[in-house]
Amino acid sequence: MAKEIDRIRARSALETVKESPFIATVAVLPVVVALGVVWWLTNWFVALIVLVALGAVVVVRGKLLH
Repeated sequence: MAKEIDRIRARSALETVKESPFIATVAVLPVVVALGVVWWLTNWFVALIVLVALGAVVVVRGKLLH
């Protein structure tokens, strides 16, 4: 049952992005700006490390919440 709920949420999120890409842009924009600032202040490698760390946090938090 839990897998079905996740699929429903994923499909709903995908439909939202398809209907209004602006919503997705607004949601992603702060992350892009933060990575751009990190890249500008340091270099691309540090920005890549920050991106990987943020991705790991999202994955770990997602697994801990379920």
